[in-house]
Amino acid sequence: MPLLRALWITVLCLACMVSAAEEKTPLRIGTTPVFLDDQIGFLDQWATYLGLRLNQPVRFVQRASYRQIVRELMEGNIDFAWICGYPFVREEERLRLVAVPVWQGEPRYRSYLIVPREDTVTQSLRDLEGRIFAYSDPLSNSGWLYPQTQLKAMGVDPQRYFGRTFFTWSHRKVVEAVALGFADAGAVDGYVYETLARLHPEITSRTRVVHRSPPFGFPPLVAAPHVDEVDRLRLRSVLLSMSNDAEGRRLLQHLNLDGFTAGNSHLFDSIREAWRQVGRP
Repeated sequence: MPLLRALWITVLCLACMVSAAEEKTPLRIGTTPVFLDDQIGFLDQWATYLGLRLNQPVRFVQRASYRQIVRELMEGNIDFAWICGYPFVREEERLRLVAVPVWQGEPRYRSYLIVPREDTVTQSLRDLEGRIFAYSDPLSNSGWLYPQTQLKAMGVDPQRYFGRTFFTWSHRKVVEAVALGFADAGAVDGYVYETLARLHPEITSRTRVVHRSPPFGFPPLVAAPHVDEVDRLRLRSVLLSMSNDAEGRRLLQHLNLDGFTAGNSHLFDSIREAWRQVGRP
């Protein structure tokens, strides 16, 4: 009887531990639309991976724009987010760096200027006056801020230089807009472009890269103001260790990333400088 009683106590304790873990409030991670075909299915797999290692449920929250993601961070509706370096430097007094992805051996990426493949004449923004131009997001460094600095350096008014501009709200959609002829050119995240070239060469092959920017700090994962330091460092630790196990490496391969690094604020110095040049709307 004492042994049976001890077994029951052990079972009950284990049940309580499982129940407590299930009752933990999920960590909510915000993201904008990415390049993946089955992005919802992939994010579910990534959430499961992170949740098991954090011993806490994880839920990805998708929003259409960086502005929406930043607002949700500030209002406490999400805990973390994968955002561009531009909104990070705009709000860095309140947002805290968690981790920075590593791509092609570095925590950096570039902005690409792309045109339709059949356009063999265009060599730079100087050849696009009066044309139709596609931006990705008004809070995107590669898809808006960097082209603005180039136009400023040319001494032209970015609001009047092109015949028409529009936002696609997705880097992939910038590539598609140029490939399909809806735009004469566009600015796109080079990491997204190169990943699409691997996954969907039939799309990128209909475009041509005419300019690659200097390197910028890769879009980081950040913590909302309300997140405590323990949770921030817990998530950082799990992200940094993803390349150390088979499932983590599989997920990273799906993202076309090498891994994550802790990074630092100086990675985004060139984006701060670009913001200073363009102004602080």
